[in-house]
Amino acid sequence: MNGELPGYKGLALKLLLEAGAGIGDLIRIVRDDMTLEGVLIPRFEYSDDRHIVIKIRSGYNVGIEVSPSTKVIRLGPEAKPAFVPPPPPEQRPGLPRVSIIGTGGTIASRVDYRTGAVRPVMSASDLYSVIPELAEIAVIDTEILFNIFSEDMTPRHWSAMAEAVARHVRGGVQGVVVAHGTDTMGYSAAALSFALQNLPVPVILVGAQRSGDRPSSDAALNLIGAVLAASRAPFAEVSVAMHETPSDESIVLHRGTRVRKCHTSRRDAFKSINAKPLARIVGDKIIMLTDEYRPRDPNREFTLKPKFDERVALIKHYPGLNPEVIDWYVSRGYRGIVFEGTGLGHVCRELFPAIKRAVESGVVVAMTSQCIWGRVNMNVYSTGRDLLAIGVVPLSDMLAETALVKMMWCLAQTNDPEEVKKLLLTNIAGELSLRTVEYIEPPKTVPGRAPGS
Repeated sequence: MNGELPGYKGLALKLLLEAGAGIGDLIRIVRDDMTLEGVLIPRFEYSDDRHIVIKIRSGYNVGIEVSPSTKVIRLGPEAKPAFVPPPPPEQRPGLPRVSIIGTGGTIASRVDYRTGAVRPVMSASDLYSVIPELAEIAVIDTEILFNIFSEDMTPRHWSAMAEAVARHVRGGVQGVVVAHGTDTMGYSAAALSFALQNLPVPVILVGAQRSGDRPSSDAALNLIGAVLAASRAPFAEVSVAMHETPSDESIVLHRGTRVRKCHTSRRDAFKSINAKPLARIVGDKIIMLTDEYRPRDPNREFTLKPKFDERVALIKHYPGLNPEVIDWYVSRGYRGIVFEGTGLGHVCRELFPAIKRAVESGVVVAMTSQCIWGRVNMNVYSTGRDLLAIGVVPLSDMLAETALVKMMWCLAQTNDPEEVKKLLLTNIAGELSLRTVEYIEPPKTVPGRAPGS
């Protein structure tokens, strides 16, 4: 790889060298009847040799295919592509105190031009610096706890997050924001919901689908909404703050045990499953969407229970699933298995002997549904009734991800399988309900706001 022009090779490198262009230079590319100008940026190292990438004036990156007849003209030097956060704005005394705990993810990322992907480089202080509107909402304390993508999160990270949040809450803040990658944010939200019991103030997880250096980034608005909720929301629960629709009209707050990422890239990827969202934020207004929430109470003494037992498996049932998979987990000392069963909570009968062996060995086996909406009911068909007779625990309308996290948490609280089963069926943080709520998606225009406003 060329050190002066990282990522470029072959014909693209030849044209740039002939033009005397370097990374950060303003260049003009003339190809057939098309002319484009922009700042030359590096390419990822696994790219082809027939494209040059520039950042055009609108802020977007454009890849231009070149040929031997393409002309590249260097117009002059420009600033090298680098991120330098501005100094934090002056904080106003008398506002609520909110802690922002950074853990990484796209909300704390910028483009890595070596690979073409994004990488975590921003600290929680950087987030505050680049969004000066936060200074009008709260006095911000920041802590960088980790700087990792959420796919690298483990239950040990959940424990560290819970302990960090507890430290800030006990320090007297009015709320805590956890900046987190979106891919496993639902798992972490559930983990904090169980680890931080009887919270006196809100704990808001927030992420972004698009990094802050993209014109379509959702990072700033999501973080503003999260800080508003942490400082002013009337509830004291763990929730996730993300875009409600693809537009910038509103932020919605999902209960931490009821939220799932349902799209790979849309800004409104997160949805509340089998429950209403807690609240909606439009501008600086917090609109509660349910009366069922734990109210904020700064005098409440909360309990920290941050331990999780990682020896739990989440198994999605599919046609042809080999029963030896279950035996393997049991032989490796796993203490819990959560099934994502079909429909009302079923798996094929070929698995029954292995499940029975697991239960008889003391493994707690529970059932959720791989359907997104609805609830498990294992009394309807003989398959479900036979699984109940074996000892499988039906988990009602609990999300499979939440069930996995809760099982890990329950097994860290007690070694008695019967006590674990009782805890699993106890509603601790809104993860279970007696009646499944059908929540209707909001209109594309938020009520009270005119189209296009």
